[in-house]
Amino acid sequence: MKHLIKPFEEVGKNTFRMIILFWVVSLFLFWFIGSSGERHLFPSPQQVLTGFVELYNEGLVVHIGSSLWLCFVAILIAVIISLIISYLSTIPIVNPIANAVSKLRYLPLTGITFYLAILISDARTMQIWVLVTFMSTYLTTSLLSMVSSIRKEEFDHARSLQCNRWEVLWEVVVKGRIDHVIEVIRQNLAIVWMMLVTVESILVAAGGLGFLIKNSDKFMNHGRIIALQIVILGLGLSIDFVLNFIRKTFFRYSKL
Repeated sequence: MKHLIKPFEEVGKNTFRMIILFWVVSLFLFWFIGSSGERHLFPSPQQVLTGFVELYNEGLVVHIGSSLWLCFVAILIAVIISLIISYLSTIPIVNPIANAVSKLRYLPLTGITFYLAILISDARTMQIWVLVTFMSTYLTTSLLSMVSSIRKEEFDHARSLQCNRWEVLWEVVVKGRIDHVIEVIRQNLAIVWMMLVTVESILVAAGGLGFLIKNSDKFMNHGRIIALQIVILGLGLSIDFVLNFIRKTFFRYSKL
């Protein structure tokens, strides 16, 4: 047992599975203890199960579809903007703009929504662009770090093959780092998913998981809130798994 609490200790697959099982059992035990008694910390498993049933009857699948579509559109726009800015950051005149965009990640949500409300009248479009603004800043930061981490030898190798500067940009930075881009998107996707609940409260009529949580919180239905948190976490982990699977399947060398 001592080796399980030592830093950098390597364990076998069976031991690792036992560790996971231990923490899962501990989590459920903590939940059971926290939901028992007159004044409990968490809703009981029965309340959460009832919450799942109520949410499904109220159109949970439709709301999930609404949230996923909002997330997909925002991610697509944010990725396109961030890639263009990051790739063009290799041009000296564009580099300060790219660095400035990455610094915008420190802006608060209130300030961003205030100015977007002035420019955009449609609430659904505003939801998309709030997510786009947030994700673009973080994506640009990660992509700039990716570009700066490329070794000089790779650029020299491309030049030795008689590539001009635009061809070097295409071959080394764009084509040569597609697997890294997918990994960056996967890591930063959690930002959009985390902001989804807050952003969807801007337009309640459009529905979505954020609307369901806000509505459940309004009526103090904690069983439904925990059920929705489980749904959101499960969807987020599923998207993360899919992106990681795509990266490892189509770019096998990235696992080396």
